[in-house]
Amino acid sequence: MGATNLAATSSQWLFPLSALHNTPSRATSGIAVEKELYDRSRGVEFLYRLGVSLGLPSSAMYTAATWFHRFYMRYSMEDYHRQDVAASCIFLATKTEECGRKLRDVAKVVCSKVSQTDVAKISDDSKEVEECQMSILQTEEILLEGLCFDFVVDSPQADLVNLFEACSSDQQIEECAWSIANDSFRTPLCVLYPPKVIATACYVLAERAIEGPQSSPLDARIASPAPSASLPTPPSHRPQQSGTTRHAIEYFGFNETELANVADALGILLEYYGAQDLEGSCEFLASVASIPPPRSSDHRQKLYKPFAHVAAVGNLHASSFTPEHPISQGATPLQGGNTPGKPATGGWKPVTESAP
Repeated sequence: MGATNLAATSSQWLFPLSALHNTPSRATSGIAVEKELYDRSRGVEFLYRLGVSLGLPSSAMYTAATWFHRFYMRYSMEDYHRQDVAASCIFLATKTEECGRKLRDVAKVVCSKVSQTDVAKISDDSKEVEECQMSILQTEEILLEGLCFDFVVDSPQADLVNLFEACSSDQQIEECAWSIANDSFRTPLCVLYPPKVIATACYVLAERAIEGPQSSPLDARIASPAPSASLPTPPSHRPQQSGTTRHAIEYFGFNETELANVADALGILLEYYGAQDLEGSCEFLASVASIPPPRSSDHRQKLYKPFAHVAAVGNLHASSFTPEHPISQGATPLQGGNTPGKPATGGWKPVTESAP
C-alpha cells in the first residue's frame, strides 16, 4: 500500500503525540497502538542485534533506529514486516554512515538471527540468503521513498555528550543516562521530540534513579522556575540537594513548552519500562520502573500495556497482525542485551525483553 501522510509539527519528522493514535498501522490495518509500539520495540531490538553482530558504530544504529520509526509513521506494520524494515535500515545506514558492509554479509546475519543459527553455518549461496538479499533491496526502495531521501538524523547521545562535559556528572549517572537513551529508540520518542528534550529526559531520569527514592522527585527536577530554597521543608521530607537536580534544565534553558515535552518524554519512558516483564530482572531496573512519573504528564493518554498481555493477545490474532518472518517459521528471535554505546561499568543494565 502507498505511504500515508501525517501532519508533522515544526519538522517533517516531528509529530504530535496524537499521531501515534492515527498511524497507518492503526488507521488502515486496525492494529492497536499498544501492539504497534510493542512490535516497534521488538523491531529496534532486532535492529540493534544486527548492528552489533555486524560491528557497526553506534551512530549507524541510532540512525537506522530513527529511520525505522519514521518509516512506520508513513507505512503500516501489516504491509512491511519489522524485520525486513530493520534489515533495510541497517543496510542503508552502512552506506550513509560510511561503515559499508556487503549486502550478502548483512543478509547472512539477518538469516542467522531469524533462524537462530550460527552465521558461520550459513552458506553464501543458500536460497535463504538470496531471498533475504532480494527482500532487503526491495524494502530499501520503499524505505527511501518513505524517508523522502532525507537521511539526516540527530541523536540525543550527541546532546548527552555535551551535557556530560558541561556538568562533570557522576560516572554512574552518565552510564545510566546513556543506557536509557539507547532504550529510548525502542520507543517512538525520536519522532515526537527534539534530541535535546529526549537527552534531558534520559539524564533527569538517570539522576533520579542513581540518587534514589529519597531524592528530589521528577516534578521538582523539571519545574520552572526552580523550587525556592526559602520555602519551609516539612520535617518528614528530605531537602533538595542543591546544585544536583537541574543540570540539564539549566544547561538547555528550556521554555515552558519544552519543559512540558520533557515531562511527557519522561512519562513515556517510564511507561515503557513499566510495560516490561520485570520478574527476574535486576533490582535496579525494577526500581527505575517504579519511579513515579511527573504529575504534569498525567493528562496524556497512556500508550503502553504490559508486554506480556500484548504478546498473549497478539498470539490469539497472529493471522491478522504482523505475523513472524517466513524465514523463522513462526519463531521470534530471542531478545538480547546487545545495545550500542558506552559499556556499563557501574551496575546499570539496559532493558532486555523476552520473546513471547
